[in-house]
Amino acid sequence: MDRDLYDIGEQPPIGEVPAKMHAWLIRPDRFGPPTQAFQKEVVDVPDIAADEVLVYVMAAGINYNNVWAGLGVPVDVIGARNKAFARGDIGDPEPFHIGGSDASGIVYRVGKDVTNVKVGDEVVVHCGRWDRDCPTVAAGGDPMYSPTFRIWGYETNWGSFAQFTKVQGQQCMPKPKHLTWEEAAAYTLVGATAWRMLHGWGENAVKAGDVVLIWGGAGGLGSMAIQIAKAAGAIPIAVVSGPDKFDYCERLGAKGCLNRNDFDHWGMLPHWQDAEGYAAWLKGARAFGSAIWEVLGEKRAPNIVFEHPGETTIPTSAFVCDTGGMVVVCAGTTGFNATVDLRYLWMRQKRLQGSHFANAVQSNQMNDLALRGQLDPCLSQAFRYDEIPQVHQLMYDNKHPHGNMAVLVGAPQFGLGARAEAADAGSPGAR
Repeated sequence: MDRDLYDIGEQPPIGEVPAKMHAWLIRPDRFGPPTQAFQKEVVDVPDIAADEVLVYVMAAGINYNNVWAGLGVPVDVIGARNKAFARGDIGDPEPFHIGGSDASGIVYRVGKDVTNVKVGDEVVVHCGRWDRDCPTVAAGGDPMYSPTFRIWGYETNWGSFAQFTKVQGQQCMPKPKHLTWEEAAAYTLVGATAWRMLHGWGENAVKAGDVVLIWGGAGGLGSMAIQIAKAAGAIPIAVVSGPDKFDYCERLGAKGCLNRNDFDHWGMLPHWQDAEGYAAWLKGARAFGSAIWEVLGEKRAPNIVFEHPGETTIPTSAFVCDTGGMVVVCAGTTGFNATVDLRYLWMRQKRLQGSHFANAVQSNQMNDLALRGQLDPCLSQAFRYDEIPQVHQLMYDNKHPHGNMAVLVGAPQFGLGARAEAADAGSPGAR
C-alpha cells in the first residue's frame, strides 16, 4: 500500500511517489542568515508538466546562490517569482522557496513529452531551465539568451533540498557510475559554468597550448576550470589566497600558482589623470604579469583570463591578458563596478566577455568529461541532510573548505568522521 510520507533516507520503491515530502524551506518572514532562513517542513510533492521529470534526490550540491535566497537580497526570489506568475510570465506561485541547484538522484516520474530518461535512471541535474515554446528557443537559438531562462533552485522553486525535485527532462544527464551520490551532486553547476566560459566563445575558445589564468583556483569554480583547461591541452595557472593551496591546484593540473596576497595593487583602477596613483597600480600590475612569466618560464601573456572576483581584479586581468585574448567573467564576488584602461582593450584588441551558466549542449559536453573520469568533482566534504543550514552558514561566514560541498538527502546518512577519513586518503578533489 502506498504511503503518504517517507522518512529521510527511507527510499520509496522505484516509481512510487508519496503525496508529501520532507524539505528545507525558506519563507519571507524569516529572511536572514542561513541558520535563521532555512527550516524543515513537510510539503506536497509537486506535480510535473509534460516536459518535466520528478527526481528522487539522493544528494544535493551547495552553492552560494541559496545564501542569497535566504537573505532575501539582492533579490527576493519568492516575491520576484510571484510577480512574474501574476503577470502570466514564468513563475512559481508558492509562498516559499526550496533551494538547491545541483543534484544527483533517481528518476521516479516522467512527463509525456520526455524521451531522454525513464523511470529508474540514475541522473545528475544541471540547473538551466527555459520555456521550450519561447521563440528564441523554438528557432534554434541559444536558450541562454531566452528571456525565459532561469536558474533552477534559485530563480525557480522546487530545488534539490528536498526528497523530490521537479526538473525539465533536458536538465537530466547520466550519472557517472564511478562517482558516489555525493560526488555526483557536487560538480554540475560550477562545471558547466566553467565549460561555457572556456569553450563557448568562438575564436577565443580554449585550445591546446593556450595559457589560462584562473582566479580562485582552489574554489569550486576554479577547480573545474583547471581541469577543463588541462583536458583541452591548455596551460592553467591558478591564482589563490596562499601557498597552502598550491599543491591542491597543481595536483588538479595547474602549471603553477600565484599568491594574490603577494601583491597590493588590487582595487578599482585609479583615474588616468591621477599620475601617482596610476603609476603605483601599473607597477603592481606589471609585477603580477612578471610573476606569470616566472611560472611559465617564458614571457607569455594569458590567452584567457578566467574571471569572477570582478571589481578588485578586472583592471589587472584586462592588463595582463594577451593581445587578441579574452577576459571572461561570470561573477563579481568583490564588487560590480569594474574598471579597465580602454587603451589596452582597444589597441590590443582584447575581449571582455560576460558568461552565465551554460546551455544543455554545453552541460552535456562537460558531463561527458566527468563520465570519462577526466573531471574530479573536487568534493571537499559531504554533510547530512539536517546540516543544510549550517553548511550555508559556513559559506556565509567564509569558513567553508575549498572545492565543492554536498549534502546527503536520500542517500544513507553516513557518519562524518568516516567521510573525513576517506577524504584524507582520496584524490585532490576529496580533500
